[in-house]
Amino acid sequence: MKILIVPAAALAVAGPACAQQIALKPIAEARLRYEHAEQDGLPIDTSDAVTARIRAGVSASSGAISATVVGQGNLAIVGKYYDGLNGPTNRPLVADPQNIALYLAQAQYKSKALTLTGGRQKIALDDERFVGNVAFRDNAQTFDAVRADLTPVKGLKLDVAYAWSVRTIWGFEGRGVRQQAVSGDNVFANVSYVTPVGTLTGFAYLVDQDEAAVQGYRLSSQTYGLRLAGTQPLSKAVKLSYQLSHARQSDYHRNPNDYRADYWLADALLDIRGWKLNAGYEVLGADRGRALTSFQTPLGTNFKFQGWADKLLTTPANGVRDLYFGGGYGMAKWGALSAVTLQATWHRFDSDRLNQRYGTEWNLLASAKVHKTTLSVRYADYKAKALATNTRKVWLQADWAL
Repeated sequence: MKILIVPAAALAVAGPACAQQIALKPIAEARLRYEHAEQDGLPIDTSDAVTARIRAGVSASSGAISATVVGQGNLAIVGKYYDGLNGPTNRPLVADPQNIALYLAQAQYKSKALTLTGGRQKIALDDERFVGNVAFRDNAQTFDAVRADLTPVKGLKLDVAYAWSVRTIWGFEGRGVRQQAVSGDNVFANVSYVTPVGTLTGFAYLVDQDEAAVQGYRLSSQTYGLRLAGTQPLSKAVKLSYQLSHARQSDYHRNPNDYRADYWLADALLDIRGWKLNAGYEVLGADRGRALTSFQTPLGTNFKFQGWADKLLTTPANGVRDLYFGGGYGMAKWGALSAVTLQATWHRFDSDRLNQRYGTEWNLLASAKVHKTTLSVRYADYKAKALATNTRKVWLQADWAL
């Protein structure tokens, strides 16, 4: 009821004047994806999934007030896979269960200095490492929340959100450890300031996973940290982008564990006339080696980090250190294609304690846009040492948006 009451209340504030001048904008998007997964050590070591997702809705606006409602349906056309809830559990996971849902239902007030948003909404903070939308998965992740974004003076931004429910990627059939929604009193706070060397952000994320079925509350945490992200031109043709981040995480609310774990990130990207070279080192630290006492990011867009094979979505008890190198090339236009991207990244994964070599992974991507459709091919190849088993994945995807 909260997600319906908040938008209705916000629209009521607009008064009769808004009803006279309302602009309507249709929202429509579609996705078709084939995912193939091979994982050693399973009785059935392959999965094949062809899924289709459709979202449709409308955004109504009048002056500073707007309201958006979007519905979503996800269909398995070829279902030779375990989706996390249905299908044979002895074959590789493809985390795209069938679903029908209310994806967005939000009201918003927006002025030059202040944006207020209430209802079911997307929240993606910074690089989405700690709080994100998980947009790669068909069902994505949204929040029933209220959010305030304030810019009191130029260069200074305050972003605070309170979320009472996290709508997960598991859809309406979600159950057990993979719930449809996880309730709790979550608070996300960012304060950022633009400096000559980049944007400096201080953040506090209080994650309250208030469902006993989800790891017995052991994913509830409080995380405090700093992040610096910037870009500096080195010449007319060369620029350097960088990120530096540190955070400290500990148990929170009903979490029965007592732990402390650190997060570190150093990342640099060199752009030379469309060619890109990237290197980084990310650490999700461990405490004393007990399960779920390492640095966890249950609300992050974790597919973006530590390899697309999804071997490290939950941080191992001994933590993880990810050393990665990558390169690529991008073109704004190539014949009938636009936004052409080629990318390759190599990861080496080690533990944060006990000196374990987890494994290595290659990630490859080619994508381009044709009119309103984005086509992409992805490949992930994980070679196991001390963690999990060899895994290979291929994705063929088409995304269309109105």
